Formats: sequence, structure tokens, C-alpha cells
Amino acid sequence: MKSTHRHPINRMFHVVGLLLYSYGFYILISHVTGDHDLYLVSSLAMWFTAIDLFIVGHVFEGNVGAMTLTLLFKYVKFKLSTKRSCRPISCAG
Repeated sequence: MKSTHRHPINRMFHVVGLLLYSYGFYILISHVTGDHDLYLVSSLAMWFTAIDLFIVGHVFEGNVGAMTLTLLFKYVKFKLSTKRSCRPISCAG
């Protein structure tokens, strides 16, 4: 299987994005459990920034279609379209 993270800029963006994503998750959990009075907005901003970095990294790589979110959306779209076109007589189960 061919790696989708070969370009150095893509790798750099993924490392920075992973750090932001992890720290944003830590802030979110700390906020929910009440351990720290950290801001929920900052954790969401870190998450969205991390996702943006992942997307930009894959744009540099030239394989945005190989991203997990893209594949997930394609799968959901396919499942929804097959359920709509399914007739009771032709669809079993």
C-alpha cells in the first residue's frame, strides 16, 4: 500500500496538526471534567486549525481524496443514495 504522507510539507503539517488536535482534546476533557478552567472555544479553534492543517497537507501531497473525512463522507453519501433507490421488492434486508 502506498503511503499518503510522503511529501515533507504534508508530514510537517500533520505533526503540527496532531499536536494541536491532542492539546485541544486535553483542553476539552479538562473543561468537561472541571479539572481546569480552560476555554472551550480555544479547544474548538485548535481542533478546526488541526483539521485545516491536515487538509492543506493533503493538498500539497495531491491526494485529498485519500483523507479519512473524504472517504467517510463518500461512504455515507453512497449508503444514503442506495437506501433511497432501494425498492421493497428488490431489496432484501
